[in-house]
Amino acid sequence: MAEKHGNLSINSDNIFPIIKKWMYSDHDIFVREMVSNGCDAITKLKKLEVIGDYQFPEDYKPKIDVIVNPEDKTLKFIDNGIGMTAQEVEEYITQIAFSGATEFLEKYKDKTDKDQIIGHFGMGFYSAFMVADDVHIDTLSCQPDSAPVHWECDGSTEYDMKDGTKETVGTEITLFLNEDCLEFANEYRMREVLEKYCSFMPVEIFLSKADAPQEYETIDESDLREDDVVVEHIHEDAKTEERENEDGEKEVVEVSPAKETVKINKRPVSISDIHPLWTKHPNDCTDEDYKEFYRKVFNDYREPLFWIHLNMDYPFNMKGILYFPRINTEYDSIEGTIKLYNNQVFIADNIKEVIPEYLMLLKGVIDCPDFPLNVSRSALQNDGFVKKIADYISKKVADKLSGMCKTDRDNYEKYWDDISPFIKFGCIKDEKFSGKMMDYILYKNIDGKYLTLTDCLTENKKPQETDEETVKTESSSDEKLKEPSEKGDSEENKDSEENKEEKEPDKTTIYYVTDETQQSQYINMFREENKDAVILKHNIDSSFISHVERINEEVKFQRIDADLTEDLKDNSVDLSEETTALGDLFKKTLNKSNLEIKVENLKNQNISSMLTISEETRRMQDMMKMYGMAGSDPSMFGGTENLVLNANHPLVKYLFEHADGEHAGMICEQLYDLACLGNKPLAPEQMTKFINRSNEIMMVLTK
Repeated sequence: MAEKHGNLSINSDNIFPIIKKWMYSDHDIFVREMVSNGCDAITKLKKLEVIGDYQFPEDYKPKIDVIVNPEDKTLKFIDNGIGMTAQEVEEYITQIAFSGATEFLEKYKDKTDKDQIIGHFGMGFYSAFMVADDVHIDTLSCQPDSAPVHWECDGSTEYDMKDGTKETVGTEITLFLNEDCLEFANEYRMREVLEKYCSFMPVEIFLSKADAPQEYETIDESDLREDDVVVEHIHEDAKTEERENEDGEKEVVEVSPAKETVKINKRPVSISDIHPLWTKHPNDCTDEDYKEFYRKVFNDYREPLFWIHLNMDYPFNMKGILYFPRINTEYDSIEGTIKLYNNQVFIADNIKEVIPEYLMLLKGVIDCPDFPLNVSRSALQNDGFVKKIADYISKKVADKLSGMCKTDRDNYEKYWDDISPFIKFGCIKDEKFSGKMMDYILYKNIDGKYLTLTDCLTENKKPQETDEETVKTESSSDEKLKEPSEKGDSEENKDSEENKEEKEPDKTTIYYVTDETQQSQYINMFREENKDAVILKHNIDSSFISHVERINEEVKFQRIDADLTEDLKDNSVDLSEETTALGDLFKKTLNKSNLEIKVENLKNQNISSMLTISEETRRMQDMMKMYGMAGSDPSMFGGTENLVLNANHPLVKYLFEHADGEHAGMICEQLYDLACLGNKPLAPEQMTKFINRSNEIMMVLTK
């Protein structure tokens, strides 16, 4: 073929400056484009072979070779795919997607680097000019009697095309790197980029350094393959050692038999796993396969809690694996990593739009052919297709969790403490997810037992009325029915309807603990009375219990120290005198106008004082803390502190009998601080006074 000179079929001279400026933010992505083109070429050749239009050579093995040459400052991508004729080079390379180039320039010439343009109008090949001053193509088509072609371009709109010298079917692209991008001629840097973009390409990829000395390895002769290059056959004699037998005599024993080994040229190792785990059927994957894949992809050597294998064909095609990682929330970031692929070609990671916000802890891979290679966050944010994927993932997670709770409860309970904050957050954020998961939310009680909401309601139901009380109520109702009505029927019905509307549904109180250490005395009191409470100590729990109460009208959550239940006290004795006297004493001593004093006969005689704050006030405090407006005084929210004094305790009895005593004020302050300590940490100034006062009390005792 005679040498030809021509112009690239574009209508502007500034195509390459635009490409370089536009693509610079991810300039290593050219590697993905070069390798992807090679994969496409091999795929096309395989299709020709399947339909009988081409026959592979006997030793054909599809592959892509990437060769770095730091001395020559070049980088080569070589595939043994379909190759190109001169006419195809003209069409696919020089015309840049035909007339689309004009539109392309007009659309993108004033853009910055907000999105990726790679993939638009067949621009993949030209990503090479992001890093190269000069690009050469040597190609030979698989078509019979085709001539090899050589094409080269120096980054201007001029190009040369002539007869080439390539002897094997396929394409070889040589990049002459510019001075700013010589890093890509480094073998270790190129390996890093290939592993980032090409770890799961459907074709084996081999990286080598030009003119590198041959490396060798030794293997057993029995493991020799046909394509191995044997350098040397090695005979290893049997290894023996002298040992003492049962009779105490020494004898020579063979400990390692003789074997034949061979020294061979080191086998190249593919960077690409052409059959990644997500492409396989879940039944063909073992637990160890999933764990090994997780370690390899995410460099996390802690085993994941569990995983979900995605395999969807309709209404869109998607495969993948999602992992729930093991997280130490005190130190670790809770943001996971989702890697997106298009037919095993890496697109991007951490594209948050494809995962619901509450599942951001997940790590995993998603392979969807419908994702464009030039995917961008701005495009995804308003993409209805992406919303469908997020909904599907949410459904699969809910199905996995609910199924695990039903069929593998022991493991579900084992994982629950790690995943519960995210599942609860999901219930708050997503109504559909909440509908699927609410029956499978677990609540750990004070004895470490995991309960569902139904279990909690059953254990905390109020005792049913006795038959005697029921009869009495029915009798009373009958008497009322016999009394003459002073109202007309219509007015009476109206009152009945109003009462029906005003009547609230019966609620079952579920008590909860936010700090097992801080609230230990309350927990002990509950245990003594065979009462139960659940542990809700995560930040999300305050919002979550409000969510549960909103969708379950029969449920009411109350912190274990919000009020004293009737089970914990004895109301058989009138303590009005003590309440008045001690109330005046404490208010005067503590100077707290919003402090409400209650004197009760607690069944546990070892408790002297307790502080309770209403559930409504506490929740208001928690909400204000979330907005950085926390205040320690409940009166800010229209609430009061309730100081409960145990009339059965010696100190309280002493105060009632010696209100004018020398140490009455000191005891009042100490009892109040002790009650506060059982409710919340003391403020710094209050703690200092408490310590000094405690020392003073001990000094008094020694006198």
